[in-house]
Amino acid sequence: MAEKEVILTAAGLQKLEEELEQLKTVKRRQVAERIKEAISFGDLSENSEYEEAKNEQAFIEGRIITLEKMLRNARVITGEELDTGIVSIGSTVRVKDLEFNEEMEFKIVGSAESDPMQNKISNESPVGLALIGKSKGSTVDVNVPAGVVRYEILEIKVD
Repeated sequence: MAEKEVILTAAGLQKLEEELEQLKTVKRRQVAERIKEAISFGDLSENSEYEEAKNEQAFIEGRIITLEKMLRNARVITGEELDTGIVSIGSTVRVKDLEFNEEMEFKIVGSAESDPMQNKISNESPVGLALIGKSKGSTVDVNVPAGVVRYEILEIKVD
């Protein structure tokens, strides 16, 4: 089965590479030290420090495998590929909520780097899916759990 392509911005690629490096160099060493220390306490069958350290080690190794797979299948969206005429991954979109007359801004990113707290939304999210491919002045309806939200696209920028 073919692995899924991971679409990233240049900043998203750098963030994932930094996280991978941190896990491989710093976190692995730290958890290995914790395991070594926990082993020195003796009887491993009732050693909660050992169990916690082993669980953390498993999590770190799993995250390393995930990141390596994502980076192997990454496609970086560059500024040259982006068109300010239509919304695409890498675009920053200013929209107006037509029901509440509120403006907001979203950066459309690949799912691997989405962060709703920083208004970075995935191209696979309901809002991202609705905005992709649309142009300035378009009105889009977004199906969300609370119903339908209607946005007007006011501006499309490329960073």
